[in-house]
Amino acid sequence: MPSETVEIRTSDGVADAYLTRPDERPHPAVLYIMDAYGLRPTIYENADRIAADGYVVLAPNVFYRAGRAPVVAMPDPSDPEQRTKFFQSIRPLIEQLTPERLAADGSAYLDYLTRVDSPGRVAIAGYCMGARIGWWIAAAHPDRVAALAGFHAGGMATDGPESPHLAAADVKAEMYFGFADEDPSMTAEQIATLERTLDEVGARHRAELYEGARHGYTMADGAAYDEAARERHFAELRALLERTIGSARGGEF
Repeated sequence: MPSETVEIRTSDGVADAYLTRPDERPHPAVLYIMDAYGLRPTIYENADRIAADGYVVLAPNVFYRAGRAPVVAMPDPSDPEQRTKFFQSIRPLIEQLTPERLAADGSAYLDYLTRVDSPGRVAIAGYCMGARIGWWIAAAHPDRVAALAGFHAGGMATDGPESPHLAAADVKAEMYFGFADEDPSMTAEQIATLERTLDEVGARHRAELYEGARHGYTMADGAAYDEAARERHFAELRALLERTIGSARGGEF
């Protein structure tokens, strides 16, 4: 399957990204938003699996302002001390990703997909922090984003003034969320707040709790990896994509 590293010019520089597609023909597009661990083989494998079902998939390095991927080396997921140091190093990078910057970055990513022969509106699939990033891109570009899927998403409904759920009315995409069970970054109360807000604004959405799955369940290189939950996520994502942006071929992920 054709894949390559590409460069996308943004208002703040150049973002490196992984682009994968089933062939050189036009296909519906999926913008794949990474988790905090960054672009790496597990991300490429997941993106390839989505692409194999008939989609052009673009996975940008959202930390590009700090350099090309890998911006920070992947820690040993079984070592709490390494994980703590890793998140201390990337927290400033995450804090730089304001809704305004994400709106501008999102425009560049969507423009790039248009240039590689992906007509029509796109779908966004976001993982961990990538679900929040995808949310802000969808909110900023409601006429260009047909679907938004978030898996083991965190921080979607907080007490802060820039909590994503406060912008629910701006997201016009059909949404699906697969939340991790017992996830401290997205508690049962926060999930209820998000769902209530989405209901109030009349959003098309569905949220499910993946019982027994931990935060990060889709990532095969992480301590929380759960094969059954990962397969469930692929099935739900496939159904959402087919409903909203179509598919150039049948088959299974």
